[in-house]
Amino acid sequence: MWAAVVGVPNGPVRSADEWCTSSSVFRFASKFQPFPPPSPPSTSASATAAPRRSPPPPPAMAAAAIHQFAECITCHAWSPDHSMIAFCPNNNEVHIYKFFTDKWEKLHVLSKHDQIVSGIDWSRSSNKIVTVSHDRNSYVWTQEGHDWVPTLVILKLNRAALCVQWSPKENKFAVGSGAKSVCICYYEQDNNWWISKVVRKKHESSVTSVAWHPNNILLATTSTDGKCRVLSTFIKGVDTRGSHASTSTDWKFGEQIAQLDLSSMWAFGVRWSPSGKTLAYAGHNSMIYFIDDVETSPAAQNLALRDLPLRDILFLSERTVIGVGFDCNPMIFSADETGLWSFVRYLDERKVTTSTSRASQLSEAFGKLYGQSKQVASSDTVEPSKPRGGVHENCITCIVPLRKGNDSIVKRFSTSGLDGKIVVWDAENHIDIKK
Repeated sequence: MWAAVVGVPNGPVRSADEWCTSSSVFRFASKFQPFPPPSPPSTSASATAAPRRSPPPPPAMAAAAIHQFAECITCHAWSPDHSMIAFCPNNNEVHIYKFFTDKWEKLHVLSKHDQIVSGIDWSRSSNKIVTVSHDRNSYVWTQEGHDWVPTLVILKLNRAALCVQWSPKENKFAVGSGAKSVCICYYEQDNNWWISKVVRKKHESSVTSVAWHPNNILLATTSTDGKCRVLSTFIKGVDTRGSHASTSTDWKFGEQIAQLDLSSMWAFGVRWSPSGKTLAYAGHNSMIYFIDDVETSPAAQNLALRDLPLRDILFLSERTVIGVGFDCNPMIFSADETGLWSFVRYLDERKVTTSTSRASQLSEAFGKLYGQSKQVASSDTVEPSKPRGGVHENCITCIVPLRKGNDSIVKRFSTSGLDGKIVVWDAENHIDIKK
């Protein structure tokens, strides 16, 4: 089973925790909706159209709040206090909304990009927003008074920028691209600008996701070449070795620490556990991979799913993971005392009709045959089939934690997808989070 491998009108302002029980929207569909065309840019940045809302969900639901902001959402991020949210409505703009009294109101529209914005991240300490786009550019947005002022980042890319993430110390951010490269960007005080150093010749195809290790040095990436890589991003003058020098500070910039050849298909959604001891990512072949001790002696577990692939994942704790993707319903995974990972259940539980139940039984019958053959060949774990559909109506493409202070356990998180919804989930009261 184990194999060695390498987040203005006057009025009280509420935070995300306060509005989670406010208005919600419910729409259900029996099949996936097609990917909508890019939405036209808004004509005025002062527009204050609020998302559609309906009565709040039943208390027993894990979805604490559901808001329909657009027809399609590419990605989203929260402000440090969770009172504002920034998202891309599938075009070249970033909309920033704030919650006032009983409704969301649009405050700003960031519109420097020329093509679809593919990544957003909002720093928790410095309150800066970084965006990347298919136009091959990146901007760092700084709030000055009531306005957001952009600073262009020179990425030196000849293909689209696909993903972005601030480092834990927020002195760097990483950009994955379609140019088979990763840009590590940092601020140069002497010239008062953001510059980048590019990691080249390590990836054989587009970089789909990036994830920073808690030590601020190691960076994990996934690619459409099916591989997950761990790279060193140590930059002299930006990173410090500290009094207790670790192995990670001895590696040179761009040096490859590990290459994981576990997936035969595209790889997505790489994440580190809070301690950095476990690495996880998803494959487009409906697999999720967990790797322990990546730096020293990597040991991996492959977990096969019966349904559609995942697009992104999130560690709630060291032993609890949430996976989201084409099934439109967050999936819960957990590890037992021995470190063996398994699928627990879908977070958005609902009743199953007789016809759906029969179809599920048939699917499971075929799955058992598939699972037995897979276990004989590779000792992979295969999980039972579950019905799809729920709060989200289309593929979930983004999952973002709603952390409080330095708490290592994520008790709330949000998801967004191609249905234009942003959903806040209550994990604390609906998931047995294993520490």
